[in-house]
Amino acid sequence: MEQKPLRIVLTGAPGCGKGTQARILSARANICHLSTGEMLRAEAAKDTPFGRSLKDSLERGEFATDEMIVDMVSRRIDEPDCRNGFILDGFPRTLPQAESLETILKQKKLQLDCVIEIQVPDEIIMDRILGRYSCAKCGEGYHDKNIKPKVYGVCDKCGGTEFIKRADDNRQTVKNRLVNYRQLTYPTISYFEKLGLLHCVDGTGSIENTANKIAEILGLNEEK
Repeated sequence: MEQKPLRIVLTGAPGCGKGTQARILSARANICHLSTGEMLRAEAAKDTPFGRSLKDSLERGEFATDEMIVDMVSRRIDEPDCRNGFILDGFPRTLPQAESLETILKQKKLQLDCVIEIQVPDEIIMDRILGRYSCAKCGEGYHDKNIKPKVYGVCDKCGGTEFIKRADDNRQTVKNRLVNYRQLTYPTISYFEKLGLLHCVDGTGSIENTANKIAEILGLNEEK
């Protein structure tokens, strides 16, 4: 039996676990994980005027323009690997982006199935972000307290021995990002609620527990 495409938005404050849960859900439901943050960081790594300007903005905890992100997402979901569905992680960040998403999906004769907000208090978010780091070779993510390599100093995935922290993972930038989230992104929550798409999940438990709650909302736990 062919799987019905799933088109999902994962939302919540920076550091709530969207990326981790999106990767788990992507593997579980066999759908694309579209991280606008990763797409933007790839652009920021390029030595171009736009890339350098974007890098400066990201390191200050600011966001790229709505127009650029909407165009980037619209082109991405047209690619063949998104036919089975997708998870939007980090988009939409603003109310205009949310409205634009609805517009471009209608133009493509597609629709969202679900918007899941992962709820985590600010103090826990701060601890999570300040403690996270990744393998410099393959990008596998870790945390000082919660997700350590099985062998100290060695990446579980590729065996790499060099690790990096994101330049914007510092206390002041995290505070700025949380303020931006409250001002810019939180209005999208009520927008999706009015559309009847919103489901809220407590993200303060274990990664597995949160993943199971999301799977239950989507009916994936019932699949054999």
